[in-house]
Amino acid sequence: MKKTALAIVLTFASVALIATGEKALGKDVTQAYVSGFVYEDANRNGKKDRNEKGITQVAVSNGLDVVLTDKAGKYQLTVGIDNIISVVKPSGYQFPLNEYNIPKAFYIHKPKGSPVLRYEGVKPTGALPKSVDFALYKYEEPDNFSAFIFGDTQAYNDTELDYMKHRTVAEAKEHAQGVSFGITLGDLVGDTLPLHQPYKETICQIGLPWYHVMGNHDMNYDVEVDSLSDENFELHFGPPNYAFNHGKAHFIVLDDILYPHPLSGKGYWGGLRDDQLQFVENDLKYVPNDRLIVISMHIPLTDIESWDAFRAADRQQLCRILRDYPNVLFLSAHTHFQAQRFLGKEQGVDRIRPIHEYNVGTTCGDWYSGIHNEKGIPVSTMRDGTPAGFAILRINGNQYIIDYKVFDKPQYYQIAVYNPKVVPAKRSTTAGIYANVFMGNIYSVVEYRIDEGAWIKMNKTVAFDPAYYRYVQDWDYADKLPSGRRPSNPIPCDHLWRGAVQTNLPVGVHYIEVRATDMFGRTFTEKSEYRIE
Repeated sequence: MKKTALAIVLTFASVALIATGEKALGKDVTQAYVSGFVYEDANRNGKKDRNEKGITQVAVSNGLDVVLTDKAGKYQLTVGIDNIISVVKPSGYQFPLNEYNIPKAFYIHKPKGSPVLRYEGVKPTGALPKSVDFALYKYEEPDNFSAFIFGDTQAYNDTELDYMKHRTVAEAKEHAQGVSFGITLGDLVGDTLPLHQPYKETICQIGLPWYHVMGNHDMNYDVEVDSLSDENFELHFGPPNYAFNHGKAHFIVLDDILYPHPLSGKGYWGGLRDDQLQFVENDLKYVPNDRLIVISMHIPLTDIESWDAFRAADRQQLCRILRDYPNVLFLSAHTHFQAQRFLGKEQGVDRIRPIHEYNVGTTCGDWYSGIHNEKGIPVSTMRDGTPAGFAILRINGNQYIIDYKVFDKPQYYQIAVYNPKVVPAKRSTTAGIYANVFMGNIYSVVEYRIDEGAWIKMNKTVAFDPAYYRYVQDWDYADKLPSGRRPSNPIPCDHLWRGAVQTNLPVGVHYIEVRATDMFGRTFTEKSEYRIE
């Protein structure tokens, strides 16, 4: 009862907040209400028939407020002239999908449409229907499930969309058995927003329900306020901020790009507006504390290149909102490398269990750069030496593990080993044995041995991945122009380990074995060899 009363208070408070934002844009503000039903569409005809019952206690949002449906499945929310009404999918149900496998979980309310921009937005939607209803299908939804997580697909042209189709989509289809849905973490395309349409046509070929995050390359740049930067995204994908449940996990998707930059007025900054933070807080009022909270954004909360990439005050506020949830996972992309961070007391976050952020490797890798493989697709190794690929999030109840699937490699390929091929006998060498453990982090234990000898612990280091560094140097020293685009310069790898090369062994070939135990207790191995002369 207290939650219902609080929701009503927040709903009326939001009227002033929405109106203030729209007046700032010089819009004529006319407040209204939207109401309707969330119901079980038993015959799946897409409309509420008289004998079809509403579903109670389902969360519905106008982008700020979150209310629950009553016993009849009815909801009511305030709206202005720019709202997207979205339903938070309850566990045990599915939404019908549109032709691009995007869940029909929202209704766009823009009576006057989007402003005139270079890339089109939503056309005028006119007056609200008498009832805005949402259909759901009953679904036997297990607590143990998997989801594809894609970093930036970021195609800049039709050629790169073709790369995406024949590598990313083709490989995901091969591994889609048992996967429930997918999420792309922003930068769906590369600034040319008409590519959003063919992107949808391509990604839907995987055949799964798909959720989308807005990236900085998916924005309308010819706007003066951040709230209008997502007009084309909304046209194609719906709300940029929304939530859904699956099993015992609660997923929140956020547009965390502030544009124009709040301080300089140029470029963008990672962060969240007050209304977005309020949406998260309102949404979580109806989420039990024992649920796993998975937040998908584009720009990471933390970045090994720049801690200031995300506005510190927003990071602290978001962590404060999540303080009563022990199981939290952040997913981000944007950087075109792979890294993992843990936010706890050392980072000024008041938590017993640190928040885990996984900055997912990008499916486009290093922007579709580098030499072409036998399929004619750029290998596109990322700047930290991580091969291009995608993640598979595996959830069991409120716990999770994460796998990284490298394109064109078996699932067990999780380590790249680099070492000299030949060294002099009984002489010291500055060369080393390096292990790039793609999913490595501060909790990983990495060891190596030579010729089945004793296991030796490797030292975590932050340096250029030597294999990638050599790859770029090979490109520069080539006397014949390689095919494709030159790779980006290397950056320090955050998941690299080093061991010494042993030279006091008999002349001949010797075998290296590296094993890495990850934060989930699983062990992976990789082998290499070198010769002593």
